[in-house]
Amino acid sequence: MRARRAVVISGGPGAEHDVSLASGRAISAALRDLGVVVTTCIVARDGSWLTNGEPGVGDAIGALAAADVAFPALHGPWGEDGTVQGLLETVGVPYVGSGVLASAVCLDKALTKLRLAAAGIAVAPGRTVRSPLAAGDGDLLLADFGLPLFVKPVGSGSSFGVTRVARAEDLAAAVARAADYSDDVLVEPEVRGLEIDVGVLEHPSGRIEAGPLLQIEPDPAEPFFSTAAKYERAGTRFLVPAPVSGTLATELSDIAVRAFGALGCRGLARVDFLIDPRRGPIVNEVNTMPGFTEHSQFPQMWRAAGLPFTALVRVLAETAMARRLASVPA
Repeated sequence: MRARRAVVISGGPGAEHDVSLASGRAISAALRDLGVVVTTCIVARDGSWLTNGEPGVGDAIGALAAADVAFPALHGPWGEDGTVQGLLETVGVPYVGSGVLASAVCLDKALTKLRLAAAGIAVAPGRTVRSPLAAGDGDLLLADFGLPLFVKPVGSGSSFGVTRVARAEDLAAAVARAADYSDDVLVEPEVRGLEIDVGVLEHPSGRIEAGPLLQIEPDPAEPFFSTAAKYERAGTRFLVPAPVSGTLATELSDIAVRAFGALGCRGLARVDFLIDPRRGPIVNEVNTMPGFTEHSQFPQMWRAAGLPFTALVRVLAETAMARRLASVPA
């Protein structure tokens, strides 16, 4: 199942364009270290394609059709919403990560909540709204959830457009800000507790495994694990393995694997938890293509498990190829 030719897709029209480019560069370097011939496809902010520097989607489709595996390193819209997965399915190339439906559901935070709740997995309460807030909606949200509130775009990542609202008069502006990134906006009550991430990995054999837990300690200068805390602040710390009890670690790993299955994920996912002191673990969101550089959370977790970055990329590529091989009729 060794890949000889791979296509790495990065960029995209969303807010995570630059994050995706960094992931794509790191993945491409790892594949080349494995002796794989890599074709790079960069999706520009306007949606146009560059394949090894050549413009046009036709060259991209040709490269994908000739590849052994594709690695869509796109984050957010196009990459995690099922769009590029639909293209890859049409071309018929094995690809890393979840399929069309699971990608679309997981990028939509409200749909993720519904699917997980139906599987008996705890999620935070929340309500979707649109901007501008309809008359009375703000009062209902405050009456039901109180303050502080978190206001998030339903279909975006890296905390772009997320606001912690501590004053009632700031709610409408926070909803408008989130609506710059997604038509639907999710409003949730704040959950104060530990932030723990669990990386889930599918092996070529089909075995699903949860890796060492990662605890997030955001920069104390930030109000939460914001975009700045993720990418700009030196004070943010990741603790791997998370300093929690063995009982809690086992519980979170089990829930993460259950969530992976309930959502129909494939290949990899990062399941993000908030530990409510009263309710226990709550799934905050599920990322089907988390950040993927040497310093990103998902690779950090697996490095702590003894799987360095290049080996992790190899597992993901081989899992994609094995899954496609298993689906071909005899």
